[in-house]
This record gives sequence, C-alpha cells and structure tokens, in this order.
Amino acid sequence: MATVLTKSKKLIQADGSPSSSTEGVGLFEKDGTKIVVSENAPPLGVALDEKRFWFQRGKQATTRTRSRHFVYDDADSAKQYQPRSDWENLHRFNPLARWTWGEEFKLIRKMDLRIMFFTCIMFMALELDRSNIQQANTDNFLKDLKLTTNDYNLGNTVFKLSFLCAELPSQLVSKWMGPDRWIPTQMVLWSVVASAQFWLSGRSSFLACRALLGILQGGFIPDVILYLSYFYKHHELSLRLGFFWTGMYIADILAAFLAYGLLHMRGVQGHEGWRWLFMIEGIITLAVGLSAYVFMPPGPCQTANWARGKKGWFTAREEEIMVNRVIRDDPSKGTMHNREPVTPKLLWKSLKDYDLWPIYILGLAFQIPQGPPQQYLTLSLRGLGFDTFQSNLLTIPWTAIHIVTMLLLTYSAEIFQELTLHAGVGQIWAIPFLVYLYVSDAAHANRWVVWTVITLLLSYPSSHPIQVGWNSRNSNTVRSRTVSAACYNMFVQAGGIVISNIYRKDDAPNYHRGNGQLLAIACGNVGLYLSTKAYYIWRNKSRDAKWNAMTEEQQLEYLATTKQEGNKRLDFRFAH
Repeated sequence: MATVLTKSKKLIQADGSPSSSTEGVGLFEKDGTKIVVSENAPPLGVALDEKRFWFQRGKQATTRTRSRHFVYDDADSAKQYQPRSDWENLHRFNPLARWTWGEEFKLIRKMDLRIMFFTCIMFMALELDRSNIQQANTDNFLKDLKLTTNDYNLGNTVFKLSFLCAELPSQLVSKWMGPDRWIPTQMVLWSVVASAQFWLSGRSSFLACRALLGILQGGFIPDVILYLSYFYKHHELSLRLGFFWTGMYIADILAAFLAYGLLHMRGVQGHEGWRWLFMIEGIITLAVGLSAYVFMPPGPCQTANWARGKKGWFTAREEEIMVNRVIRDDPSKGTMHNREPVTPKLLWKSLKDYDLWPIYILGLAFQIPQGPPQQYLTLSLRGLGFDTFQSNLLTIPWTAIHIVTMLLLTYSAEIFQELTLHAGVGQIWAIPFLVYLYVSDAAHANRWVVWTVITLLLSYPSSHPIQVGWNSRNSNTVRSRTVSAACYNMFVQAGGIVISNIYRKDDAPNYHRGNGQLLAIACGNVGLYLSTKAYYIWRNKSRDAKWNAMTEEQQLEYLATTKQEGNKRLDFRFAH
C-alpha cells in the first residue's frame, strides 16, 4: 500500500497497552492557523489493526479507541503536514481528537447512505444515456437511419474521442467550481442532448449527437472520484468504487428491462421504439441531475442547506471524525481548497509525473479483450436468430455475474492488500473464451453455446475499481489526484476507441481477425501487469535504500526542509 513514513514517538507500551506518557502533540493558534506542538496529548488507545470489513469486526474491537500512528502523532513530522489556512475543513482539524472504532464504523455507514448511494444513482443515469444505443440496435436502429456497422463503429469512436478530449477540461472546471456544482450541471446538459436523439434523421445527426454526448459526459467519472475522496480514505475509496461500478451494471440490467418495455412503443404516434427509448431515458437523467443540485454537499463540513436541514447531515462530533480520519490517512488532502483551480504550472507538473504512467497504460489496455464482444453483443444476438426482446433480456446474465466477480475481486484485493496481481486476473479469465471465439465458426455453431461463451467472457472480474483507487493512492496530492484521475480515464477512453475499431464489416460474421487481435492483447496485458508490479517494487526499494542510509537527524531535517511534494517525497511508498 502507499505509505508515508515518519519517525513517530511511541505512545503505547510494547505489550500494546496505553502508555502513561503525556509526550505527544498539542495545539496553539498562529495567525488563525492551528499548529501542532509536542505537549500533553491524550494517549492513543490499545494497538489494533484496522478491521476493514464487517465480518472481521467484533464487539470488543468496536469499543476500543481508534489507535494507529500517523504523522500528526509526532511533533517533528506533524509540523511538516499542516493543512493550509484556507482549507474548508480547518475548523474541525484536531490532532488531539480521539474516537472509538465503533464511532468510525457507524459514521462510515451513514456516509454510505448519505453520500455514496446518491453517487451510484448518478452513475446509473450516466450509463443509461451512454449505452442505450446497444438496446436501440435491437430495434433496427441502424437500418432505420440507413447506417452500416462501420458507421456504428465511427459513432462509438467519435463518442469516445469527444469523451476523452473533455476529461481534463471537465476535471479542471470541477476543481474550480466544485464537483457539487459542476456534476449536476453536466447531467442536465447531456440529458437534453440524450432526449434530442428522438429526432435523429441520419448519419450526420447521429455523429453530431454522439460527439455532444461525449463532450458533456466526459469528466463525469473523475469528477465523482475527486468528490468521493473528500469523504473516504484510500482503501475505502477502492471498495466504494466497486459499488460505484456496480451501480453502472445495475443500470445495464434496468436498461434491458426498460428497453423491453419502451421498444414495444414502436408505432406510437408513428415513431420507432428506439426514439421513445432515447427520449424517456433522457428525461430520467434530467430528473436525477436536478436532484443532484440538492443532494450533493460541497464537503464533509458543508452539508447544511434548505433541503438538507439547517444543521446539516452530520453532527459536530461526526464532522470532526470525518475530517481528521481522512487527513490522517492522507495529509495531502489539506493542501488545496475544494474551490481552488489547478493552474497551468500545477497541471504540467502533474502531467509529467512518470510514476503514474504505468497505471495509465493499464487503463488503455485492460478492457480491450472484452470490449468488442460487449459492444457488439446485441447485434451478435440478433445475427444468431434471437428477436429484439430476447436479445435485450439475454444481456442480463453476464451483467449480473460481472457485478459479483468485480466486487469479489475488489474486496479480495483490499483483504490481501495486493493490487497488481488481482487487477490482472481479468486478462487470464478472458484467454480461454477468446481462444474459442478465434478457432470456432460462431456464425454456424449452436446459438446457445455461442451465447454461453460470450456471457462467460463478459462475466470477467473487472479491475476498474481497483485501478482507479490505485491511481488515487499513488498520486498522493489533491492537485495530482485531480489531473491523474482525468488522465487515467482519458487512457481508458482511448482504449475504447481501439475497441470500437477492432470488429470490422469485412471481418463479419465470425470476426476471426478481430478475435485473434483480442487474444494477443489479453496475453500481452498479463505481461503489462507483471511489469507494473516490478516497476513499483523497484521504486520502493530504491527509496528505502536512500531513506535508510540517512540518520534520524537527517530524516527529520529532510521532512522539515524538502521541497518535494506528493509521491516524489522520499518518505512516500507506492501501492502495488
């Protein structure tokens, strides 16, 4: 895991019992800013490893005082990690704060209900509007607009390219305005375009709408990730992102059922069913976007308003726990205000952070082996002889299984605290199914066998939540995290462009050439994951050698005088 090293004075005895020593940290005010000094700190509780999952927690554990050494528990290191004077949560910052594990677990559940649940609803709305073209395909969408499958590929390419180009600008706007303002605005704008697809008339209007949707939806995912990082610690964020993408796949399941009903509207007022599908699902997103203006607070200490209540969602005690547990986990979160823009200088500094590029490259490649079969699934099912409504319903099984495998993989990665090898599992999963698609004559095989193989291929455990959280951990500053989240998703969208151009019309119906390319990429991805693991191990060992060669006095001097920031600091270790 990512680590910040400190020279911490022990406040617990060797047997784990509380120390009677009063040496620790205290507070005084200087120019309105809280500064840490060494004096009369309450002792830490009994040493206890963090219990990350409900099935690991017992009653005894939840009643103990939360105990773990952080940079703020040592006077020498604490002075180097002070939050800035205009940080929006400064009034709740208190290194002397102590709370029980039970209080923290209860608060996390409350945050999940108040913050995480609605975030998943928003992601479901995004998924409805960006993927409903697959359901439209089952209702003769291409034929009605006189489009070919290559036109369909071009539309997906235009969407992904527009999405990619909008990622970083959207993230910068979000950091300037605040995600709580920009995300609802995005949703309202793209819902209008999504609904306007009701009036599509041909290739030009199809491509124009795909471009506009990509521009307006681009940046939504990294914007939300930045927003959630204000409330959750690193390992919690990885797990919540698992639920975040679960919301997306639940939306796919709901979309299949919605499509089953809405496509039956073909003929209503003389219009095709797919037109009503675009219109009604766009209106659903509009309702969610308007609600987001109300249900997205700016931060942990800014939840009060006319709709959320004059006292807000959290008590003063809960706000104190929220703020201090997050900043102790990652002191860099106190270095930027949540309405502060990223300057061109900071942007360039973040973009040239070569230590994050291995994760970006994984983002480019990891979804390619399963991408074309998923993108063409409804078209393939129609080609195999399934009708419009069967084709939509037959997309549900892989989506349901995929949710389970993704969550199991995400939880396992955090339980065993091993990211890279877990993230590579999906590539190994894909290889045998791609071998079948490559060597078989799928167009003339039993249609249920082909459906089963594709369903199992698409049921792979996605590493997306792991890699997004991994990227956030290894960024280690709000400035870098703001840019790196957008950069990672840009590479993911670039991978989407590759996906949209592997299955070509001249390779139909078996796509022998395309499936051979997917198989080669899956095998190559296994090597990419192993190389990434080796790189971060080497980086950490190199820093260990430099850090351990320094005396304790030199280490403290480094902490006090270094100009290095984030993951460039010698006391930072990369997660892998």
